[in-house]
Amino acid sequence: MTDDRTPDVMNPKCPSRLMLNHVTSRWGVLVLIALLDGTLRFGALRRRIGGVSERMLAQTLRVLEQDGLVTRTAHQTIPPHVDYDLTSPGIEMAHAVRALADFVERHLQSRESSGGTSAGD
Repeated sequence: MTDDRTPDVMNPKCPSRLMLNHVTSRWGVLVLIALLDGTLRFGALRRRIGGVSERMLAQTLRVLEQDGLVTRTAHQTIPPHVDYDLTSPGIEMAHAVRALADFVERHLQSRESSGGTSAGD
C-alpha cells in the first residue's frame, strides 16, 4: 500500500496481494467461474470443476469466503447440506476471471490452429 489506506497491488506488503493470490489460484479461478451460474452444493461444485480434491475445494472455498467473495449457507436438514454462492463483489470478480479464462481459451485455440506450442509440449 502506498500509505495505510490506499491499496497498491504492486507493493509486496499490500493485503490486496493475498486476495489476488486467492482469486488467481488454479482452483480459485475455477470456483468463481463455476459459481457464476448460481448456487451450488459442495458435491455439485466439485463435479463441475473436475479434478479438485475435497480438501483443496474446502480450503479454496474457505479463503474465498474469508475474502468476502463467496457465501456459505448451512441448512439444518437431514441430511445436512451446505450451499455456496457468490457475493456481489464475488460476482464482479468472477466476471473478470471469466474474461481472463475466455482469453486463455481463445489464445490457446489460435496458437494450436497456427501450429504453435500446445499445453502438452
